[in-house]
Amino acid sequence: MVYTKINEQEILNWLKENLNEERYIHSLGTAECAQKLAAKYNLDENKAYTAGLLHDCAKCFSNEKLKEIIDKNLSVEECEMLNYKTLHAPVSAYIAQKDFGVDDAEILSAIRWHTLGKINMTDFEKVIFLADKIEPNTRDKKYSEEILNILEQPNGLNLALLKCYEETIKSLVKRELKICMTTIDIYNNLLDLKNV
Repeated sequence: MVYTKINEQEILNWLKENLNEERYIHSLGTAECAQKLAAKYNLDENKAYTAGLLHDCAKCFSNEKLKEIIDKNLSVEECEMLNYKTLHAPVSAYIAQKDFGVDDAEILSAIRWHTLGKINMTDFEKVIFLADKIEPNTRDKKYSEEILNILEQPNGLNLALLKCYEETIKSLVKRELKICMTTIDIYNNLLDLKNV
C-alpha cells in the first residue's frame, strides 16, 4: 500500500533539497531500520518505511520557521518548547500530511512523537522512535548493537525504550539542559513496564 500522494523518488528529491547530507542519509537509514523492526514485530513494513523516511523532513528548517509553523497551525505541549531540538517533530508530521499527502493516523502520530515520545506508545510508534535512535548510517554502532540486543529479550520494545530514555536523561543532565516533565513521566511509566 502507498501512504503518500507523491512517489518515492519525488519524496527523495524533496528531502535532498530540504535536508543537509547527513540528515538525508540518516532519514534513509531510519526508513530501512524501521522497515526491519516492523517485520520483526509483524507490523506494516511499507508504513514503517514511509514514517522513517519522513520523520525528520522539517529537521533542517530554521527555528524561526518551525516556531512560525507551530504558532499558525499546530498545538504543542508547553514543555516541547523548552528545547528547540524537539520542534521539528510536530512540524514534520504537519509537512508529511500537508505536502506529502499522508493521511494515515499511525504514521502521523509516529512522526509527531519520535523525539519526545509519549506514555502508552503503540508498537508502531515505538519502532519508529527506536529506528531513529539506532539506524546504522549515522548512529553510534556500539549503542545501536546494545539496543538491538535488548530487543531480543522478552519485553524487548519496552526495555529498549527504557534504555533510550535513561541515556537521554543522562545526556540532558550532563549538558545542563531542561528536561520536559513528559520525559520523566515516560521514563517512570517504562520502569513500571520493565517486568511486564
